[in-house]
Formats: sequence, C-alpha cells, structure tokens
Amino acid sequence: MTTVARTGSSPESDRALIECILAGEVLAFERLMRQHNRRLFRVARSILRDDAEAEDAVQDGYIEAHRALRNFRGESRLSTWLTRIVVNQALAHRRARRSAGDADTDLDTLPDHGDHEIAQTPETLAMRAELRRIIESSIDRLPEGHRTVFMLRAVEGLSVDETAAALGISESNTKVRLLRARAQLRESLGQHLGTLLEDVFSFDGQRCDRIVARVCERLGLTLSASPTQPAPDEPPAGPRL
Repeated sequence: MTTVARTGSSPESDRALIECILAGEVLAFERLMRQHNRRLFRVARSILRDDAEAEDAVQDGYIEAHRALRNFRGESRLSTWLTRIVVNQALAHRRARRSAGDADTDLDTLPDHGDHEIAQTPETLAMRAELRRIIESSIDRLPEGHRTVFMLRAVEGLSVDETAAALGISESNTKVRLLRARAQLRESLGQHLGTLLEDVFSFDGQRCDRIVARVCERLGLTLSASPTQPAPDEPPAGPRL
C-alpha cells in the first residue's frame, strides 16, 4: 500500500519539483500528486460530502494545475495554490449539481451510509469503526465554511495563515470558524473527538493510486511501473483541538 504523508515543503523544494515537471518528468508530477492527494481529497470531501465527487474534483484540480503550472510564481506555497484550485473545483462541482436540480440534502435528513469499507473485525475494531462513522457524520453536519476550515486546520494541521490563504478568507475569520466548529463538535461528540480525528475520511493507498492513474491517463502521461513513495518532509502533526 502506498504511504501517504503529510505535506511539508519549502519554496526551494517546490520550485525544484516544478522545474522537473515542466521539463517533462512524469515521476515528478506523480510525486507532487502523492504528496498532496490526502489533503486535497479531504478539503474537496468537506465541501462535497461525497467520496466519488471529491475524487473527481481532485482530478480536475490536478489537470488545471498541470496546465497552469508554468504560471506559478511562488507567491504562496505550492500546497496552498493547489488547495485553492481544488476548492474552486469542488465548488464548481457543487454548483453543477445544484443547477441539475440536485439540491444539497437537508442536514437534519442526511442518510446514514455507514462505512462500507470496514471489514468484519474483532469487537474493539468494530467499536472504533462505529465511532469514526459518528465523527464523520458530525463533521458533515457542520456549516460548509466551518467544515472546510476544520478539515484543513484540525485534521490536516495547516496553520491559520495557510488555511486563510487556501480558502481566500481572513485569518480572524479562520480562527472564528474553527472555534465554532470545535464547539459544535465537542457538544455532539464529547471526549471521543481528539483520539479519532486521524481516522476520519480515510485516505488509503488504493484511492491515492487511483487518482494518480486517472490524472496521468487524462493528461496522456506514462505512469511509473510502481507507485512512488515519497518520504515525509516533516513529522506528522497531531490533531489540533
């Protein structure tokens, strides 16, 4: 299974990676996707509340980013630039859904889909899976602006300024939305939240491989024979509560 690490980069490493991609190195673009897949999927998922649509939005975001990469000026971190692109793609997907007559489901009547990917396991794992499902459902019920800020700050560990830049809002607004999201979740979840955040909206190696393969196919790029496994650029950060 492919290892998906938290993204940590510097302007220098971003520029070096971009230069390799612009030089036509497919492995470099594959590495970029594997570095950012989890974060981008989670932010798209927080807007669309649908796994398949979130994957589509991430793929569309990578297509747009690949075409616009030559114009990237480094005024923000590459991860922030990519996040903003995927946020816009997710919002476009949601607008298209609404224009087709599929309005967002009322939060009080959201269906309970459960977690179909959890296999039959011993009782302790089954209990953990159920708690994760409850947390995911509670996050889905947050107002959209709060939900996306919470996903980037508390789950992905972005800083206030990174989150604000990615979403195009002020830092003070970012802080307010996070505080309100935490208060609402703590009210509904009690003490379960802190220990289980890392498991929500799971992003496994198969999903990572699928996104990489589909984007490369759409761009006409020849994928490497085996998945690239980039080493973490920084130690994983725990959930920020």
